[in-house]
Amino acid sequence: MLRIRAGNTGETSDLDDEDLLDEDLLDEGQAKEGLPLEVLMTIVRAAITQTTWTGDKESMLDKHEQMARDAAADGAQIVCFQELFYGPYFGITQDKKYYRYAEPADGMIVQRFAALAKELGVVMILPIYEEEQTGVYYNTAVVVDADGTILGKYRKHHIPHLDRFWEKFYFRPGNLGFPVFDTAVGKVGVHICYDRHFPEGWRELGLNGAHLVFNPNATKPGLSNRLWEVEGPAAAVANGYFVLQPNRVGREDNEYGELAVDFYGTSQVIDPRGNFVGERGSGDAEEILIRDLEMDMVQQMRDDWQFYRDRRPESYTSIPKP
Repeated sequence: MLRIRAGNTGETSDLDDEDLLDEDLLDEGQAKEGLPLEVLMTIVRAAITQTTWTGDKESMLDKHEQMARDAAADGAQIVCFQELFYGPYFGITQDKKYYRYAEPADGMIVQRFAALAKELGVVMILPIYEEEQTGVYYNTAVVVDADGTILGKYRKHHIPHLDRFWEKFYFRPGNLGFPVFDTAVGKVGVHICYDRHFPEGWRELGLNGAHLVFNPNATKPGLSNRLWEVEGPAAAVANGYFVLQPNRVGREDNEYGELAVDFYGTSQVIDPRGNFVGERGSGDAEEILIRDLEMDMVQQMRDDWQFYRDRRPESYTSIPKP
């Protein structure tokens, strides 16, 4: 059964769901009558999803469309799916048959979900397998605004190639830099899966103005379990923004048999102080996590801790060296 886990624990305001969904409150600079000044803040309601592989692309597309609809019905203003959301995680093996999952960044899948974004009035982050031209493929996330406009795309920079992460067989390294997209809910950046191990990319997104960074994943157990707990919070604090990390969940033995691994879900949302916003996702079940993000916290954190002012780029002479 699909679970929708909405609401925050820990540091939250005292607003109830009716308040959070009120258009007057969400419209910056306007307040719901009778609310005290201390709760007049910009709230973004964000959703991330974790799903299991069904065995075919069409049912995955249908499943994610329904998840987006469910999230929007619960007030989500932005939705991000997991890495390579409509297929299996085919990096488990090296097989040319998976090239058929690739399509252009303005292809049928993106057009379908761009139309859905417009219908629902939500921003969408769509992690796809992109075919730029025949034989040239990227691990890409397309960003669609709430009016259905395709704002652009991010291509995964860091491509692993090790046991059951044979990604160099499928993807070229990203070549579009670290763009930040000005969306209906604010400035959004993307960092895909293995990218999260490299702090330089996180910092690039901060320098480029990101307030929300989505990090879609397909991550399996091992050393990554501990890294999963610490890397997101560290990136959020060091750069003063929200980090949202959806992760694939379940075992894809219907696709890979004995080669299959257990993707551990536990999708998470982290605030600029490094705190988890609400509970983390399930480790073994499909889920939509919906969290209310107090966007004023971004500037508050940057005012309190002047990391951008105090950094010394002229001293980091080894970083640009190949």
